Amino acid sequence: MSNPVFFAAAGSLGQVTPGSTFVLEGAEARHAVTVKRLAAGEPVDIADGSGVRLTGTVLDTGSGTLTVKASEVLVEQQPDVRLVLVQALAKGDRDELAIETATELGIDAVIPWQSERAIVRWKGERAAKAHAKWQSVVTAAAKQARRAWIPQVRAVVDTAALAKAVAAVDLAIVLHEDAKKPLRTVLEESEALQNRADGMPREVLLIVGPEGGITPREVTRLSDAGAVTALLGHHVLRSSTAGPAAVVLASDILGRW
Repeated sequence: MSNPVFFAAAGSLGQVTPGSTFVLEGAEARHAVTVKRLAAGEPVDIADGSGVRLTGTVLDTGSGTLTVKASEVLVEQQPDVRLVLVQALAKGDRDELAIETATELGIDAVIPWQSERAIVRWKGERAAKAHAKWQSVVTAAAKQARRAWIPQVRAVVDTAALAKAVAAVDLAIVLHEDAKKPLRTVLEESEALQNRADGMPREVLLIVGPEGGITPREVTRLSDAGAVTALLGHHVLRSSTAGPAAVVLASDILGRW
């Protein structure tokens, strides 16, 4: 069974070496001590959310501290092909369910999309609170999945900004029920994802519309920017299901699993 994971601040594990001690403080330490009830001698992982993972043993606990002796410190590299879920805002917390599940399955980043048919709107103070909520959701999901990387929740985009993002990446895929090619074929035939001499990581956007679907105008605009459409199975999936399903298939095809 894998060790429970708790997150420290990004960069805080940089000086930790095997045999040294690290003191976790704050909410994560309190959760480890009061909720998980970790005690001296138990194994635990501390990750910084940016790929560094400390594996060690609990030495001591306090009211708001967890002292761990490191046995191993590893830096986990990101995959060569990074998957980014562009999730249209959806009602009933279906968008949050989508990013939570996609995080457990290995998504590398998330982009909230204010699509034309989205009923939910991020404006003013609500935008900041909603963005923070999404980041909290993916952080909790990364912790549940024992990940060393916490996916970044990027700034919310409208369709115009999304088109610019599409033009800047290696491959952007709009998951659409009217597409002619299945997602597997699109990924396998993409020249952008073939081995490149520069060795630089590549990025794939997986674009999911709202419950009402992506409008023809949006499909045209994203296609003009360089996106391709792909069919995800023979049935119409909900907004909360399509993204995670695409992550599973893409991860298998791209050798991430």
